[in-house]
Amino acid sequence: MTIRTILVDDETLAIQGLELRLRTHDDVEIIDKCANGREAIRSIKTHKPDLVFLDIQMPGFDGFQVIQGLMEVEPPLFVFVTAYLDHAVRAFEAQAVDYLVKPVEESRLADTLDRVRQRMSEKRGVGEVEKLKEVLAEFAPDAIEEMAGDGETMAANRFEKLINIKDRGKIFRVDVDSIEIVEAAGDYMCIKTGDNTLILRQTMKDLEKRLDPRRFQRVHRSTIVNLDLVRQVKPHTNGECFLVLDSGSQVKVSRSYRDVVARFVH
Repeated sequence: MTIRTILVDDETLAIQGLELRLRTHDDVEIIDKCANGREAIRSIKTHKPDLVFLDIQMPGFDGFQVIQGLMEVEPPLFVFVTAYLDHAVRAFEAQAVDYLVKPVEESRLADTLDRVRQRMSEKRGVGEVEKLKEVLAEFAPDAIEEMAGDGETMAANRFEKLINIKDRGKIFRVDVDSIEIVEAAGDYMCIKTGDNTLILRQTMKDLEKRLDPRRFQRVHRSTIVNLDLVRQVKPHTNGECFLVLDSGSQVKVSRSYRDVVARFVH
């Protein structure tokens, strides 16, 4: 698997240094180098790379504006590279794969590329299953049912495994498996794990797209629960009930979402 890569930085020495370090990674192919944001947008739209190492502070369009300029196309994976730590929070909010500080350390770069490879493998796996399904639907429709289980497994890989949350001036990398409850408060989400509560600035609708719906389900208009962490169902009045979680927390399930409880009854 080749990682087709574009480097974007207004400093020639910075591009040369990153290019030198990337040479030790045989699967990385540098297909273009850009000196500013406008060049980067044109190059990304033309070459459709897998990965872009993107400087943040550049004359004209900065790194964040480059991403905004690509809203109408399927974006590549981005790794921000900068001399300043100040932009780390915004970088993670933009869902960058990683954030590297100049001069880039070889060990950090290796870790970043491992993340990139994992993301690409998951994405391509889902795409290959869908293409195969299209072919089978035309030439061997009976085989579609046999693929259903594998297709579901691949589809699950597209959901987040870690979520970056900025709270109280810090960035927390939260393992999705540890999330028990998500509660909406306007445009903010309260993310509750067994021992912590963090605030994420995102709508419920957008957050739902990032979580596997087979595990994370709404049980109330403003509440999502990790069904894997439910340990008990307690009936309540008027067709409602409570879910008891690993931590001992209890969440009320409204009548509108009682179908969620049905999966616990066999």
